[in-house]
Amino acid sequence: MKNGIQSINLDKLVPHPDNPNIMSRANFDKLVRNIERSGRYEPLVVRPCPQRDGFYQIINGFHRWQVLKQLGYKTADVVVWDIDDNEADILLATLNRLSGKDSIGKKLALLKRLNKQLAARELAKLLPQTAKQIERLTNLKLPSAPATPANCFANPLVFFVNDTQQQIIERALSLATRNQNEKTKAAKRAAALTAIAQQFLGCRR
Repeated sequence: MKNGIQSINLDKLVPHPDNPNIMSRANFDKLVRNIERSGRYEPLVVRPCPQRDGFYQIINGFHRWQVLKQLGYKTADVVVWDIDDNEADILLATLNRLSGKDSIGKKLALLKRLNKQLAARELAKLLPQTAKQIERLTNLKLPSAPATPANCFANPLVFFVNDTQQQIIERALSLATRNQNEKTKAAKRAAALTAIAQQFLGCRR
């Protein structure tokens, strides 16, 4: 099938049962507000539903589909891809995960322009950042010279643990942060985690 955008009835779209992507309630509400105020959204990616003739299975855009239903839309703009189960699984694992990262200078300039039109509290209703984060970023001064690695912006580490593992990690971080002189809680925890890792690596030598 062609990759052109089509308009399909929302009742003819069904979620893929193995879609691993989840969204927090706060971010979902922001997505609602963005689509509600602009009427614009990225077309959903779907394929002909293997189990139901005349229906289409959502590969990318489940939350947009939910938002459109909540806002009373009858149809959605979609791109139909004729793909098999294996290709669908690959797309489910990549479409919501493969992305670039922000250029800090351009991101700050963009936030500052937006902040001239809308207060941080209002921007926070539409953007991923909180009002406090927006305020900090818009007041941030970038160094004129290239930053040294020690002054670079933080790199996020995301991993999932069970309840027992979380309790152990939190306890270790709590003990390790007592000797850290960083100003913020996040910086103290980052330094503590680094110290724990360094100690482990030292023991392995």
